[in-house]
Amino acid sequence: MDVGRKLVEVKKAIGNVLVGKEKITELLFIAMLCRGHVLLEDVPGTGKTVLAKTLAKLCEAKFRRIQFTPDVLPSDVTGIQFFNPKEQEFQLRPGPVMTNILLADEINRATPRTQSSLLEVMEEGQVTIDGETLKIPTPFIVIATQNPIDSQQGTFALPEAQMDRFLLQMKVGYPNIEQEQQMLHMYKEENPFESLNVVFTIEELIKMQQEMKRVQLSEDVEKYLLHIVRETRQSALVEVGASPRGTLALMRASQAKAFIAGRSFVTPNDVKEMARYVLPHRLVLSIEGSMRKTKQQVLADILEKVEVPVESGAVQS
Repeated sequence: MDVGRKLVEVKKAIGNVLVGKEKITELLFIAMLCRGHVLLEDVPGTGKTVLAKTLAKLCEAKFRRIQFTPDVLPSDVTGIQFFNPKEQEFQLRPGPVMTNILLADEINRATPRTQSSLLEVMEEGQVTIDGETLKIPTPFIVIATQNPIDSQQGTFALPEAQMDRFLLQMKVGYPNIEQEQQMLHMYKEENPFESLNVVFTIEELIKMQQEMKRVQLSEDVEKYLLHIVRETRQSALVEVGASPRGTLALMRASQAKAFIAGRSFVTPNDVKEMARYVLPHRLVLSIEGSMRKTKQQVLADILEKVEVPVESGAVQS
């Protein structure tokens, strides 16, 4: 299967709905190949929700949305056992997590108790309701959105355990003036979302996910990846570095990056580029570190510090 061609088609389709989101589209496609969850962060109205809905429509995936607010309960997410008076028995009513792509809209507006209801399902692909365990459909991907915490009231910062379950975190960003003008023309007479066609099926996605895992990492690239992660744990500016889950996430994301480029091997460049989206949200900076630099700046320093191996077929950045 020509995965590169599929990505081009996805970018073209999303470009008919959202302008200037090619990089974000590529990263979301990588997350889908890795069966990884994504946290989109930016101010309201930048296209986070539309992006998630569009991606689901392009692959005919089952799609559900939860609009998180402080009064949303864990049972509203996972499901509930309820008493049916007609049948005179308790029955299981699964929640919106029983889907392929779950949009957790404004997840940081939910209380910590409700946020934690997603922990099991994001990591293990299952949900437990009153002692009964249900398997979630495959594939299952959470696309969560949040507004910047420091500029919004009534929000609850996601705990480290929750953040660590997201494969990637990225900002959507504003369009430039030319892109915004193009958007005006696109939406002037109709909503282009309504005319989207399917680009690939769930079955094709599962096949691509399996093929992606066969992408190889040389010993030098493995050591490079491990040294980057190790440096996040040893930096004086970092209180808590990337977890072993983060190490695996960086490997999978690097494999997917190579896979969509049509290569059967991972280069140091793949690791270096994906580290910028896989690792920063997993770091907890020290007090000194948070006063001096952002997480992205700390990681940038680490990437500059760690020596990049030179491989045949690999190009240093």
